[in-house]
Amino acid sequence: MAHIFDPKNLVAQLNLMPGSVVADFGSGSGILTLELAKAVGPEGKVFAVDVVPQQLESVKSLAQMRGINNLETRWANLEKTSTLDPNSCDWVIIANLLFQVEKKLQPRICEEAYKILKSEGKMVIIDWKPESILGPPKENRLTIEEVKEMAQKKQFKFIHTLEIDDTHWCAIFQK
Repeated sequence: MAHIFDPKNLVAQLNLMPGSVVADFGSGSGILTLELAKAVGPEGKVFAVDVVPQQLESVKSLAQMRGINNLETRWANLEKTSTLDPNSCDWVIIANLLFQVEKKLQPRICEEAYKILKSEGKMVIIDWKPESILGPPKENRLTIEEVKEMAQKKQFKFIHTLEIDDTHWCAIFQK
């Protein structure tokens, strides 16, 4: 059985500083979002950004049940806007999102991340390895090389990759 990434392990590897502001693009059910909120602590803030209102309601409910108060949900179509202010975030996390976006619109997600990141802010992209037996249709997946090229065209500097599991790749970029 393939090992799928553990949000706690991923967040630990990111070394987020307490007080950081993080946007979780395509937050989905919020499993990663909640770990991010714990990592940045009560003085930090995490924005769960998703296009599906029910997912955002789920994230909000889970946060309330777990006593997490530094999380805010935002409904947004990330191909157009995140609704977040320019230069307002230290980190943007984009996990399991790009394969769901039409190829020609994927660069817009990177542009939006660049816009809302502070100077020296970091963008983390996690997506399915092309060779993984699990995951979405292979024709929808991106290679890490394709994402590096797209991010660099949007003025990001590639920093490094993280080994997170058998099924996903993870790349970190800096504004």
